[in-house]
Amino acid sequence: MSTMKAVRLHGPGDLRLDEVEVPRPSHGEVVLKVWRTGICGTDLHIAKGNFPAPNLPLTLGHEFSGTISEIGTGVENLALGDRVVADINIACGRCYFCQRGQKLFCLTVSQIGVHRAGALAEYVLVPALNVQVLPAELSLDSAAYIEPLACAIHGQDRIEIRSGDRVLIIGGGPMGLAHVALAKLSGASLVILSEPDSARREIARLMGADEVIDPLASDLDESVAALTDGIGPDIVIEAVGSVQTYEAAVAVVRRGGKILAYGAAPQSATMALRPFDIYSKELTIVGSYAGTYDTWPRAAALIASGLFDPSIIVDSVRPLSEAIEAIRALEHDKSIVKIHIQVSQ
Repeated sequence: MSTMKAVRLHGPGDLRLDEVEVPRPSHGEVVLKVWRTGICGTDLHIAKGNFPAPNLPLTLGHEFSGTISEIGTGVENLALGDRVVADINIACGRCYFCQRGQKLFCLTVSQIGVHRAGALAEYVLVPALNVQVLPAELSLDSAAYIEPLACAIHGQDRIEIRSGDRVLIIGGGPMGLAHVALAKLSGASLVILSEPDSARREIARLMGADEVIDPLASDLDESVAALTDGIGPDIVIEAVGSVQTYEAAVAVVRRGGKILAYGAAPQSATMALRPFDIYSKELTIVGSYAGTYDTWPRAAALIASGLFDPSIIVDSVRPLSEAIEAIRALEHDKSIVKIHIQVSQ
């Protein structure tokens, strides 16, 4: 094949299914034949122009699995046909941050599907160093969830849930649901999910939530207080990305508690935060941007072991021809939890 189908963004709101050249690998690169690609809320933000995408036209797609179809020079320990995923974060490896194991802050970091061509296409080009070969027992279907799970694992590492902690997760989207499962695996004694959609609340129970709250039907502060002996949760994970829910996280967390800023709020958003609350409650607030390094093989191992089942969250699988419709549907159809695009057969 010399050409392939690819979903590309040409400008804010301008998504097209284009016919483009199949990428060819240079030194240290491989080409993957894409099997599945997940649709992410970030894809919608990029498509609307709310998230920086400097290199247009851009092929979207950063949650994917596939097989190696072509190998460039200088690549070792990989073979044609290997079943793989790829860490989407590409860094220089030499700057101040890279040398300190902080790849995400690299001065030249770029991400597949965000800054360079992604995997809503039949083939995708990736650096060989970013490739992770899958365990034999892990299907390509499930492997397409490794990227979001790796991100959630990084957030869990940052917030350090301890055995017996009581955890509130605000937001039952794909990432909030991943945090539900991971919090239980970390030993949380009580996992509470706040989510207005009833279908997502039911999925949360399947993922291990002990209690679910509809924040539109009852006061969140009062509901959480009733479940935590009037003290509040030890940890609050904000997985929505709205000012209202971030302010709620600060309000409900217990004194001496911790907040994980996980949801991606708009860059221009500001919130009311009293320094006295941080001071007097001795709050710990940490952020989490993406997963990288060991979070990828750890995510693969969790899925392969059966401890995390992506099929509970993925509620729709569609062909590449419907990918644009799927991205746009995220804006108005709140019944959607997670869409995967089946790119090849």
